[in-house]
This record gives sequence, structure tokens and C-alpha cells, in this order.
Amino acid sequence: MFFRIPGLKKAFGSAIVLMVLSVAIVACGGRKPAAVQHKLSGLKYRAFVSNPLFPSGVGNVPVINIVNALQDMVSPSTVSLLGQASQPSIMVVSPDLSRTMVFSPIGNTISVVDNRTETIAPVIGGTTSVPTITLPALSESMFIANDNVSAYAAVPAAPVTGQSPGAVIAMNLGTGGITATIPVPAAHFIVGSPDGNHILVFSDNSNALTVIDTALLGISNQVTTTVAGFDRPAWAIFTDNVNAYVFNCGPECGGSVAGVTTFSIGSSAPGPTTPLSGASYGLLNGSTLYVAGTPPHTACGPGTAAKTCGTLNIVDASSLARTNSSPFLITDGYHDRMQMGANGQLFIGAHSCTNVNISGGEVRGCLTIFNTTNSQVVVPPQNGDATGIQPITGRTVVYVCVGGTFQIYDTTTDKLFVPPFSINNTLGITDVIVGQSYDVKLVDPPTE
Repeated sequence: MFFRIPGLKKAFGSAIVLMVLSVAIVACGGRKPAAVQHKLSGLKYRAFVSNPLFPSGVGNVPVINIVNALQDMVSPSTVSLLGQASQPSIMVVSPDLSRTMVFSPIGNTISVVDNRTETIAPVIGGTTSVPTITLPALSESMFIANDNVSAYAAVPAAPVTGQSPGAVIAMNLGTGGITATIPVPAAHFIVGSPDGNHILVFSDNSNALTVIDTALLGISNQVTTTVAGFDRPAWAIFTDNVNAYVFNCGPECGGSVAGVTTFSIGSSAPGPTTPLSGASYGLLNGSTLYVAGTPPHTACGPGTAAKTCGTLNIVDASSLARTNSSPFLITDGYHDRMQMGANGQLFIGAHSCTNVNISGGEVRGCLTIFNTTNSQVVVPPQNGDATGIQPITGRTVVYVCVGGTFQIYDTTTDKLFVPPFSINNTLGITDVIVGQSYDVKLVDPPTE
């Protein structure tokens, strides 16, 4: 049996009654189907949700909750992170879906989870668990390379002897060790090329980006190249192993002009730039770039009590021409999450935004849903930072972690999705995880 674990939605202040639903259990004595072999939860299609405050008999403990992504139920099985990660937050899934890297800002540790067994991963070639990796300071940006073992994290406050703080930390997830510290002053965000051979590094208060050649690690003392000529570059999207679109944050980050710039690995200067109202983050969907940012002092206009808003622009990726006549107004804050859900629904997340909570009236936080088919903007009634967004492939729902709650959105309505088995559907309560939900990731390929 799997239990739909009750959630507590702050807006309603009432407990959700426990619901028990029966599902098929693999018979004992026979070989388990390959799709569920060794999984404690027995689920075929799973989403992981990092939760530092899961209630247990000994108090609140750090876990990863496991969600049945076919039925929107939470398994009673969890991945225990007790003694590993005090405050699990950001998660990164390896390209082959075999591992999940979990970061804890308390202790600045990284834990490695084996997605197959739903436990801490074993050392490659051994039987002991991969030890936690301790970063020298806080990180907000990390990724796993296409070899599924090499991982990298940007640490802007990492101490470096004889230089300004900041470095990119290279790790081996198979052994749990740090393999290199690459000094890059104030390195805050990193983006890896698809082949893993290069990393673009974006530093705070800089008009240059740094390129790391990972093939030279351990071979040469000169593994970085600095390229100037940008305007507070903050993010990038690779289109292949060499070419990328770089997002210039501009005035939002203390610069002059925001926009999107083309860049090729090996070039000594940036390519053409398309100026935009704001550009801290974006998404490439086919031949269309969606670019979000928060230009300073951007008024929201009527319809909201919020005094400042962010903007969304749409750019034709082939011509770099902006296709919208004027920016679409979205929530403000620093935008650092964006995912395309079914039915052309673009989910945009930010942190440190303007929260509105008027009793009996408007409620809004850091999540925006943009309908790419009719250009309508929806700001869901939920306060807080949007820290996790995960479209569920093959379905018309999107899992979101916003304001510490786990929510499910229906892309056919842009509203909270109420599972048909919910006994509280009149309240619209869809957060099914008790504790504090921070990030959400799919860890299985789409089911047939």
C-alpha cells in the first residue's frame, strides 16, 4: 500500500486527513520487473522532493520524499539523509538518471543518492557509502557532467590563497572527493557544455565570463580563459558543444544594458547582442528563447497591489530578434527557474520577490505561469520563493515547490490540480508532503 501523506496548507490552517490507497505489490519469491528492481518504494515513475523537516518519531528529520508521478501520491518510503544533509535543498540529477546530488546549505555539504536503490550511493567498486562532500562555502549553482560522475559547483566565497575569494569546485561522485579547485573570483553561476568539455562561469559584479576547459584539469595549470565585453553576464544556454546564448543581467545586477548575446567557445569576444528589458535567466524551446529579468523600478500597472514587477521577453533564436512588441509583466525578484509544461504553459520562478497577502483579496509570490499560446500571464495565489519546478512528462501537470509547500498545477487550467481521490477537493488543497518542500526532480524516464 501507498499512503497519500497529509499536507498542511498554511493558507487554510487545517490538517488534511490521511488517505490510504491500495496499489499492486510485487509478489514475493519471483524476480522483480526491471523497472522497479531494488526500489524501496516500488514505483515506476518517480519524483524526488527534498524535505529538511519531515516529521518522524524522533522529531523533524531530513529526507527526500518519493512521489508517484503517475498518481500524485507520496510513498511511505523516503530516502533518509539523517547524518548526511541537515537541510536538503537544491538537487541535481545525473544525465543517465542514476544519481541525485543533494546540497545542504547547513554545512555546505553534498550527498549522493543512488536513484535505483533510493539510498545513499555506494562508492564505485566498493561496498561503503559515498561520503558527503564538503564545499568551502555556500553554492547556488552546480551540475553533473555527461559522464554521470564528474560534478561541479560554483562557490563565490571559496577562500583562495593569494587571490580574491571564489572558485569552481570539481568533484567525483563515485568516490565522494573533491578533485580540483579552480580559482575564479566571485564565481556564482556555472553552465556546462553538453559534452562536458567546457564550463561557462559567471561572477558577481563582472562584465566578463570565464571558460574552464575541463580536459586540462590535472594536466595544465592554465585551465581558464576570461572573455570580456559582456554586461553583467549571469547565465547561458548552450545550443551545441560550442555555441551558447549568454544572458546579460544588465541594470538588475549593477550593469548598463540587459540582453542576450551569442558566444562561441574559443572566441576572444562576444557576438551580437539583442537588448532586452531584463535578462537574468531563460529557456530555449525549439527556436524560441524566453528571457526573464527584473529591471529596476518596473511598475506593475493595475490589477495588483505589487509596486514592482519583472519582465518576460520572447526572442527568435535564429535571428535574435525580439518578437513581442513590449515586455510581458511577471513577478519581480531574481529569476532563476524556468520550465515548459504541457499545453505551452511556461512556469517561471524567482526568489526575493514582492509578496502580496491581502486578507480576502490578492495573494501572490514568486511564481508566474505564462501561456505561450495566448500570451496570458497568471500569478498563482501563493506566497514565497519558487524553489523547484518540474513538469511531469507525458501528463498535463507540473510539480512546484513554492513558499516551502509542494503543489501540483494543471496546465489545462493554470490552477492547482486536485487529484480525483482527494477527500479535500473542495478546499483546493494539493500539497501532499508534510514538512518543507524545497526542490523537485523527476528521476525516471517517461513511462509508455
